Amino acid sequence: MTSLPPQAADTRDALDVTALRHPDSIKWTLYGPDVIPLWVADMDYPVAPAILAALQERLTRGLGYHQLRGDPDLLTLLRAHLATQGLDGLQDDGIALLPGVVPGLYAAVHALTTPGEPVVTMTPIYHPFHLAITDLGRRVAGVPLREGEDGYEVNWAALDAASRGSRLLMLCHPHNPTGRVWTAGELEKLRDLAIARDLFVVSDELHADLRFTGEAFEAFAADPRVRSRTITLTGPCKAYNTAGLGIGAMVGHNAALVKRVRSAAGGLMGHEGALSVTMWRAALQGAGPWLQDTVAYLQGNRDFLMAYLREHAPWIRAYTPEATYLAWLDLREHPRAGTIQQFLLDEARIAVHDGPVFAPDAHKTQYQGFIRVNFATSRAILTEALNRMTAALDKAR
Repeated sequence: MTSLPPQAADTRDALDVTALRHPDSIKWTLYGPDVIPLWVADMDYPVAPAILAALQERLTRGLGYHQLRGDPDLLTLLRAHLATQGLDGLQDDGIALLPGVVPGLYAAVHALTTPGEPVVTMTPIYHPFHLAITDLGRRVAGVPLREGEDGYEVNWAALDAASRGSRLLMLCHPHNPTGRVWTAGELEKLRDLAIARDLFVVSDELHADLRFTGEAFEAFAADPRVRSRTITLTGPCKAYNTAGLGIGAMVGHNAALVKRVRSAAGGLMGHEGALSVTMWRAALQGAGPWLQDTVAYLQGNRDFLMAYLREHAPWIRAYTPEATYLAWLDLREHPRAGTIQQFLLDEARIAVHDGPVFAPDAHKTQYQGFIRVNFATSRAILTEALNRMTAALDKAR
């Protein structure tokens, strides 16, 4: 039986499935009542008490228009937080609040490229990346990551070739779905490429606070050489489990570039909500200990997941995620690999994300047989899901 050293008692150990399966949760209600959902990227854990208290206090006051020009307290807190990641010296006009990070991806494609142009990214990739490109009539210049000895790696020659003739590189850092945190050396090479090929860069750093490396996070734009050409996208929803309160930010040291990208969407994008602002302020002010404990619990789940697979399904190829609460698993050796997501739903009663979702049309077949698994749940629920998965896979081999 796979086991790890026991953890101290934690509310995350005692999640109630009945409570999780409330009618407002798409994660827990999209599939049947007997299905364990390990798909969409939100956590099953209770929200930080500091956030809940701030939201309850906010509801004692009016809900009219808030500080739509940028909440001064939130901007101050956000600048201080981003400075710890290397984005020091940001000014208020270099921060534009958004209703979420995904609208920022679309705005960057719309503002910095024209229809028919290639836009560079690395696959597999969080699907709004390639959807933002194709929905707006651009072409995905997708560069598949390579499998290295210890994890997925950048194919530098292919990335350089794809960058010729493009004006925009879309970077996911930390990377979703593989869980890579690009190293200082890799970031340096990516910056050199952006300069050499005169690329704008939009860097989605939404999972920056969910790292297991033990090292400080280095933003792509931490290097002054690339600050004038970079838009960084960030937000609280992944780290603090608040996806239902949409808010994000695009930030940059080139205020004119931030304005250009934000203005490209105009009123089509909408704006952040008052409660979302309250939530993010509270997260940055008082939810740090909760986040630290949550990352530690997630790391325990990650280690349990990897140990479980090594013991019970060693044929499944997987690299240990360095960040996020998502694992990218290669099940291509299984006879049912061609329909693996549906097979696991039907036979194991677990819901996972299908690999082809994370690639544009030209690359989808390359990722058939892969799944993305969300391990941000209790150890008991995760164990039950893995037991179901391996039993169904073994029966069909």
